[in-house]
Amino acid sequence: MTCIVGLVHDGKVYMGGDSAGVGGYDLHIRADEKVFTNGDFIMGFTSSFRMGQLLRYKFKPPYHMPGIPIDEYMVTTFVDEVRKCLKEGGFARSDNGEESGGKFLVGYRGELFYIDSDYQVGRLADGFAAAGCGDQIAHGALYATNGKPPEERINTALEAAERFSAGVRGPFVIKSL
Repeated sequence: MTCIVGLVHDGKVYMGGDSAGVGGYDLHIRADEKVFTNGDFIMGFTSSFRMGQLLRYKFKPPYHMPGIPIDEYMVTTFVDEVRKCLKEGGFARSDNGEESGGKFLVGYRGELFYIDSDYQVGRLADGFAAAGCGDQIAHGALYATNGKPPEERINTALEAAERFSAGVRGPFVIKSL
């Protein structure tokens, strides 16, 4: 359970996340942040703290060859390395030959990407995205705050998700790259 929010503003990616660790009816406020940078990437994860730890500390972002469009790089080279990292770290799952991981947002070179549990890479036309149990609430808040400063929009989206979702709790962490 969580809420991760990202948006693009003036060529920069802003991302925020909550601090809830939820299992069943248990709630723990975690000190290990769900939003972090790894090299030239800003990431925010849902699904599992183990996945987030692998992305933060084990994942080595692959080289982006000049001339390769960013979408192509993210869908191929980047995701292939993520899959390898999650598999080697014991997180990736396989069910009837179908591989799955978790959901997370990635900011890279001023673009925001949504990585789904089947490793498909999405880029939303609105210039913002949210993931986790509070994602729909956050999307509405991001839409309604268009034109306000990015940190304010993210904070408002996270506050709305906290107010209306049992799986979202502050403190909130907001970073940019």
